[in-house]
Amino acid sequence: MRHVNGTKLVIAALVATLGALLLPLWSYADRTGTGQSELEAGTVATEWGPLSAGDRDFLVKVRLAGLWELPAGQQALQRAPTKAIRDCGDHLIVGHTDLDERVRYAAGKLGVGLPNQPNEQQQGWLRELTEAQGTAYQRKFAMLLRSAHGKFFGQIGQVRNNTRNALVRRLADAANVTVLDHITMLERTGMVDFDSIANDAANAPPASPTGPPPPTSTVVPVPIPVVPEDGVRTTSRPSPSPTGEPTADSTRAPRFGSRAGSGTDHGPGADYDD
Repeated sequence: MRHVNGTKLVIAALVATLGALLLPLWSYADRTGTGQSELEAGTVATEWGPLSAGDRDFLVKVRLAGLWELPAGQQALQRAPTKAIRDCGDHLIVGHTDLDERVRYAAGKLGVGLPNQPNEQQQGWLRELTEAQGTAYQRKFAMLLRSAHGKFFGQIGQVRNNTRNALVRRLADAANVTVLDHITMLERTGMVDFDSIANDAANAPPASPTGPPPPTSTVVPVPIPVVPEDGVRTTSRPSPSPTGEPTADSTRAPRFGSRAGSGTDHGPGADYDD
């Protein structure tokens, strides 16, 4: 009898082990094509190629970046006691003034609504900077902005790789150049704690952006431009305009920034391709 009971226990254990191995396969057996289905469900056709939920999410994030980083840059020019931080502020203002015009152009063509104020987290960062003083302000400025730019830099690469929309590719190219420039400037301050950034990244939950819903109307609210305050003077130039994907013949994309080797400086939004 003991032998029989032992055999039953062994069989039961084998069945349980087999079930544990097969359960994940069974659970995901019907998920083949789920990612593709989700992609198509949130995608709308446009003149410049399919526009996915991830594409729309990217447009919103570019806009949000300018809504808090440009005022942070203005604050740095007015308050920072060191040239390194003031230089960062200068680059933030010029870069995001340029990017904001690019994203408003793309969003207008693609029918994507954009926010007109920073999100709650970004407003909290601005409050932190406003309340900080002296060296604490400089370190907080460098770390908050370097962390935000670093996270966005990775997202730009994903969008540039995955998008099927020509206007989104052009915007991703420009954002890549500008964000890398800002990362470089922030790191030159010597106040970036790379260990802290690495630890935060290791413990961060995976992001799952959904993006705003597909446009339901051809009438898109016009977002308020992000512009520097009167009296704020900048010395840097917009990042060089990268080579982008061609748009449809019926629409000309704006040309921003200085072009390498051209000897001509085009201010943000100053010219359009003829």
